[in-house]
Amino acid sequence: MIDQVLTFLNAQLDNYLRLKLDPSDSNSFIQLANIAWNDTETKSTNGNASPSNAFLTLVNIEEDKVSKSPENYVRQDSNLIYKNPKVYLNLYILFAVNLSSYSESLKRLSFIIQFFQYQNVFTPLANPGLPAGVEKLILDLNTLSFQDLNNLWGILGSKYLPSVMYKIRLITISEEFIQGDAPLLHEIIVNDKTLQTS
Repeated sequence: MIDQVLTFLNAQLDNYLRLKLDPSDSNSFIQLANIAWNDTETKSTNGNASPSNAFLTLVNIEEDKVSKSPENYVRQDSNLIYKNPKVYLNLYILFAVNLSSYSESLKRLSFIIQFFQYQNVFTPLANPGLPAGVEKLILDLNTLSFQDLNNLWGILGSKYLPSVMYKIRLITISEEFIQGDAPLLHEIIVNDKTLQTS
């Protein structure tokens, strides 16, 4: 699910950047890749230098415990289906730009921020390409302190690049395997007295 969501966002953003920068260019303007593995000369398939030296990198995953259901069952018709509740995740993604021109890097970064200012909520109704099972994606700008920024780039093992971080909410991970089922209770007998349940 994580890979599908990030691939979807990468494609949406790439289309936007193409419209803003050069609609005739068939190369990618951003790529889903680990910035820690970035080399300064990303090549396109035809061997020429690619303009896509902008990267979308997953840097952290956290569980959203507020959204998690405490129940391990689902009521379905006249049965209870037992299965573990869905895991709700928040993803932290980093957009970093490493073009040969610093001003062009800042321009591309500005367009990335502009895109998510324009559209920070994705739903299946508005975005038919959204992966199946995703009810809604919400992206929030996440500002890091200087200390956190220093720690992040230290972990990535890279020098600082013009970058911005976003938090993606409402990713769900669920295995639909059913652990068991049981019929609903309709009556309880206590000391030969029957109590009806709804």
